[in-house]
Amino acid sequence: MSLIIAAIRTGHDPVGKLPAAAFHTTLDRQVVCPKCSATYNLVVDYAASTSRFFERDAHRLILMLQKAVHLGHANGHRVVHFETAGVVVTSHLPERPGGVEPATTQTGIGADSYPARRPRDPVR
Repeated sequence: MSLIIAAIRTGHDPVGKLPAAAFHTTLDRQVVCPKCSATYNLVVDYAASTSRFFERDAHRLILMLQKAVHLGHANGHRVVHFETAGVVVTSHLPERPGGVEPATTQTGIGADSYPARRPRDPVR
């Protein structure tokens, strides 16, 4: 079973689906933007949060969510729901007025996330 952690901005409801679980719990630890006062609550499966090695397994995922929140400061923290299970952080935006739902975006670490290289100009 892979560990899935969601970060939901304080004062907002989850926009996307929460991780599949029988019961969710909010961790005592919050993710805080270092540049402003935006805080995100961490939501995880209760059974996973009470496991023996949860702190060790969740550390890398929480660091990825912290980075996503820090990068979200540039756009005014429009994203109210982040979710990660490993390499990819999925961000969910709230619905726009008029019922148009924006697409979710995924940012990850890997070959797909870097822009394509331009070919070098030949040396003359």
